[in-house]
Amino acid sequence: MRALLLLCSCLLLAACAGAPLNPPRNKPAVAEPVVREPQSLASETVVALSFSGGGLRAAAFAYGVLEGLREQPSAGGHSLLDDVGFITSVSGGSLTAAYFGLHGPEGLKAFREKVLLRDGEAGLRFSLLNPTNLMRLFAGGLNDRSNLNDWLERDVFQGATFADLFRRQRPVVWINSSNAQYRLAFPFHERAFDAICSDLASFPVSEAVAASMAVPLFFAPVVLEKFPEACRKPLPPSRPRAERDDQHRLRLALLRALKDFRDPQSGRYLKLVDGGVTDNLGLVSILQSRVLLDTPYGPISEHDAATARRLLFIVVDAGQGPTGDWGREVAGPSGMDIAAAAVDTAIESTMRMSYAYFVPMVRAWERDIVTWRCSLPEERKAALRAWSPDWRCEDVKFAVTQISFADLPEAEEAALNGIPTRLKLPAVQIDALIAAGRMAVQRDPGILRFSAAQQRGE
Repeated sequence: MRALLLLCSCLLLAACAGAPLNPPRNKPAVAEPVVREPQSLASETVVALSFSGGGLRAAAFAYGVLEGLREQPSAGGHSLLDDVGFITSVSGGSLTAAYFGLHGPEGLKAFREKVLLRDGEAGLRFSLLNPTNLMRLFAGGLNDRSNLNDWLERDVFQGATFADLFRRQRPVVWINSSNAQYRLAFPFHERAFDAICSDLASFPVSEAVAASMAVPLFFAPVVLEKFPEACRKPLPPSRPRAERDDQHRLRLALLRALKDFRDPQSGRYLKLVDGGVTDNLGLVSILQSRVLLDTPYGPISEHDAATARRLLFIVVDAGQGPTGDWGREVAGPSGMDIAAAAVDTAIESTMRMSYAYFVPMVRAWERDIVTWRCSLPEERKAALRAWSPDWRCEDVKFAVTQISFADLPEAEEAALNGIPTRLKLPAVQIDALIAAGRMAVQRDPGILRFSAAQQRGE
């Protein structure tokens, strides 16, 4: 009875709490926004990456993969790390993606000491025995910006905004969160902010990473404000289709969300939570962009589609495999274990489906670009051949490969699966994850083939 009274009191207190835990920090769209620096030289070779969620476990494994790519040669005396042109990331993987996007290959060397070995849990609330914590839980989440994002902004990203990301030509980084109301991925890129009539360049990188990592209940949602009165760009046109296709329901959901973004009557705020809720690999946002843009080449630019020759997409999965020994006895598992396993099951099954759909989507993407390039006007083709004498419209090849703990020896896989999803890990586990990422790159046939082909100029 005492526990029930305490719970009811906390609910009443939460209901009376009017102030939001994470007031929005985004600003309205401006007339002349800071834009991404255009690439001075077109690149025929692009390495794209997706970094999964999983706390520091995912961040360290992704860092090891990047260091492994530094050791793989490419054309012209470069490494595959120099060819990285695009990263899509979720949750813990967003730590590595955003840091690399801000600091590049050379700045990446400090990531272990400055980020991975820091205690990201020092200011977090964990206890549910504290009535104040229960009140915060029912108000939206145990922790808010004062716990997580202050660490990200002060210690990790040190006040950087997306304008700082835009100053680097490569890589383009998509940090993914989940729009909790519309059940869609919300990537932090220019088109998404154009849809809510907001200025991405002034937005803090730490806030985007916090949204990507905002595990429901443990963290309060990150809030964005919509500014329909500041709209400067029209929504992408919706092309009616005579027949339904396999993307019909997704297209309807996206168009409904876009319509509501510009409608003041639907409310002014978006509530964003962990990107892993929609897809823990960060691939769904690419599919959503393909559907919304409805072009042969989107979401890459027309210029890149015309000049690209080879693309390798590396999916980096730091998710844990099956754990526990439930099958050893009739009793158990506990309710908490079942609840945690149910969440893990939903995330893992979604990841499998997103990757299974992503591979044929990339093949179709390649075919669409070839068809588009071969239909270009002859004068455009002549200009491309003048830029590169070897240019051929059909000479486009996209490949996909996946890296995970399962690619490593069984004993190492088991040890890595035992590392928890935390924001504080001992150095020995951090170093094991980094070494595992390097080894996974060295053992992956798709990466090795791509590296060898680049050295041969193929």
